[in-house]
Amino acid sequence: MKIAIYIGPDHLCTDERLLRLVSELETGGCSVYTVTPGSALQEGTEMLLSVGGDGTFLSAAIIAMANSVPVAGVNMGRMGFLSEGRPEEVVSAILSREYSVETRAVLEAEIISGDTLVDDVMKCALNEMTVRRSGAAMLGVDVCVDGIRLPTYWGDGLVISTSSGSTAYSLSVGGPIVLPESRVLIISPIAPHNLNVRPLVVPDTSEISITTQSRDGHFEFSADNRTCDVSESTKINIKMAHFSLKRVRLDKSNFIQALMDKLYWGEDVRNVR
Repeated sequence: MKIAIYIGPDHLCTDERLLRLVSELETGGCSVYTVTPGSALQEGTEMLLSVGGDGTFLSAAIIAMANSVPVAGVNMGRMGFLSEGRPEEVVSAILSREYSVETRAVLEAEIISGDTLVDDVMKCALNEMTVRRSGAAMLGVDVCVDGIRLPTYWGDGLVISTSSGSTAYSLSVGGPIVLPESRVLIISPIAPHNLNVRPLVVPDTSEISITTQSRDGHFEFSADNRTCDVSESTKINIKMAHFSLKRVRLDKSNFIQALMDKLYWGEDVRNVR
């Protein structure tokens, strides 16, 4: 098997855990090489390893989708919902074929603006797309779901999340936890200045249109870990992309257990067994 490795923080290049991972894969008969952002994968590459945390995984996902290969997350970070496996677990699963390839939904944006150039890499996201105020003034976000207008969200901004991203930014602003295989989108306000505003879950077939109003005249638009500044006149249409991400899922992985281990979900003295 030919495997490409995308390494996050530079200091990981000399990390003993990574060096051991490469050595064990090569001993097991795999051909391994490293890849950098924007570079093409070698012909015959069957898998991409993302070495780092979930932020690194989001960057590696762009390469994986462009080359239509599955990506496996090697967790060298702290949390790890996308990069779920420790190095030794990933090596063992690959060499023993104890993994499956699942598809994860991806968001796609149409960004309509007369005076703003937005790079194509900003137009897709695995976890979430976000509009945020870029100055001191409050941001009003006008949202239509399948042509139906919602009340204006007043606050710091809005997060549109996939089920994969429910444990990321959406969670930190009060959105619900959703099982990754659920086919939904989550609309979550950021620091809303309304006491009666709550996150909204809609079908993943929905088309969401966003415009903004603010005294600043511009706002920030983010697609996962990539951000750009756009003018207030910009309209953003968001829907599920026609393509998806292929993600390597270890056979031993368990989303509910991950919630308990990483977020201490259900931590209660009465739940001790």
